[in-house]
Amino acid sequence: MVPDVSTGSDSRGLIAYLFGPGRRDEHTNPHIVAAWDMAGAPDPGRDPAATYTQLAKRLDHHVDLRTRELGGKKPPQHVWHCPVRTAPGDRYLTDNEWAEVARRVVHATGIAPEGDERACRWIAVRHADDHIHIMATTVRADGRHPRTHQDGRRAQAECRRIEAEFGLRRLKSGDLTAPRTPTGAERAKAERQGQSVTARQWLRERAYAVAAAVHTEADYFTVLQSLGIKVKTRLGPESGDVIGYSLAAPGDTNSAGDPVWYGGSKLAPDISINRLRERLPDQEIADRPRFPADPAEPWQHTIAAIQMAHTALDSDDDAAAQGHLAAFGDALYNIASATPGPHRAELRAAASAYNRARRSATRADHQAAHALRQAAKELAYASNEPGGLAIALLFATVHLARAAAKWHEQRGHEQQAAAADEALRHLQAGYQQAATPVLADLTRRAPRAETARRFEQDLRAALPDHADHIMADPSWAALTTTLARAETNGHNARRLLVQVGTARELDSAERPAEVLNWRIIAQPNRRTQAAQSRSTFRQASLVPSAQDTSAAPVARRAEDRGRRR
Repeated sequence: MVPDVSTGSDSRGLIAYLFGPGRRDEHTNPHIVAAWDMAGAPDPGRDPAATYTQLAKRLDHHVDLRTRELGGKKPPQHVWHCPVRTAPGDRYLTDNEWAEVARRVVHATGIAPEGDERACRWIAVRHADDHIHIMATTVRADGRHPRTHQDGRRAQAECRRIEAEFGLRRLKSGDLTAPRTPTGAERAKAERQGQSVTARQWLRERAYAVAAAVHTEADYFTVLQSLGIKVKTRLGPESGDVIGYSLAAPGDTNSAGDPVWYGGSKLAPDISINRLRERLPDQEIADRPRFPADPAEPWQHTIAAIQMAHTALDSDDDAAAQGHLAAFGDALYNIASATPGPHRAELRAAASAYNRARRSATRADHQAAHALRQAAKELAYASNEPGGLAIALLFATVHLARAAAKWHEQRGHEQQAAAADEALRHLQAGYQQAATPVLADLTRRAPRAETARRFEQDLRAALPDHADHIMADPSWAALTTTLARAETNGHNARRLLVQVGTARELDSAERPAEVLNWRIIAQPNRRTQAAQSRSTFRQASLVPSAQDTSAAPVARRAEDRGRRR
């Protein structure tokens, strides 16, 4: 059951909507199911003699009195509105049940405490099977305003209790860090235009994807504009600095033909201008090469940073852990953009699903996660991944997503834990799509029996407690191929097994050979490293030209995520 509290100033307009046909004639049998006074509330839905104006006047009676007391100044935002909707698949609620829901919500939020004869006037209108609209005017009979502090959170808590008592689907409790949901009007507009998502949702996805890839605030706005998104900044009156911004999707206009603007904080709390600045510097970092000499480096750096994030989640520093969870959200967008193949759709879905898991009431220490965020940004400018590094990276994301879900669950972050679980399912599906044919190919290329026996001896010497479990894994043959290639790249197989086998515990791994396979693939090529250290190329040759360091690669990647319009 989902309540959604908001305020406004037009009581008659809201009444006309509640009792009207709806924007798509979707309102059926609108009528009042509960009110401050069922005998004294005119019901335009059931009483032919009742009008919208009569009902509005009855609701606004105390507002009008208060207006006269204030010398003609009507209190701003004096209309309180709270739709309450059951979850998809919930049973049908009767009018009497909806009336009880309404009375409990106005009591919990402070609009009309039970037994308070001077409480605000309110009505609850039902015009569909699955929801009601509670409307109130926020001036009491004694002229005071109701105590509605944290009314949204209190409505949520009461709905959780109602769900349990009514036998409805139990939704996850929130912590006021969720982004705004699209309104009914926004959803109806998207349907009319044949779009699968609303403009608000489309803009939010593009904003997250661009913020994950760019390095500066200026690049953020430049790339958004290159995608056809309109950008409007708000400047401080004295400093002239940007203090806020709004975005408008291409072709999204109101009835007057003007763009429909959404403020950054209204898209999501962590893409407001202040939250962005915590992650993006004002100016470009000087002498920072974006294109490494070895194309494997961005992938290896990101894998290493994701593995380091596990340590942060295991620590007692919740701020650092929250910073890594936020950076992981950025990384998922860049991984999805940089990874080719049919599994890209699952990775994009994972990035979108994870967005709710990247925020909580715990303030993030973004500096603690600087390595993960910067490593992930390298992927926005990297060439297609060399070898199986992309799959090794996917394997690492699966384990970090699982750890993120556990971290949130341990702290009672129900919505975030559910979002991380959903992202985990998409990542697992994407990993399986990508890894299955590669593991099969490695198995087909397994070295001859003599070499495999030598690797068995190395394994028993390096990881004696895990050797039997590893060799029983169906991926053991694939691992021998990877060990053979590692030797070709300059590694010692036994020392390498010790290194990757003790990096993190293997006891809980169902497929330990598969785990070791991707850990080894993620290791740097020692021969390549040696060649680079002997190179006499000038450092300047590693720094890209001004044209290469522009935001164009990011724009192409973001645009490739699929246009809405």
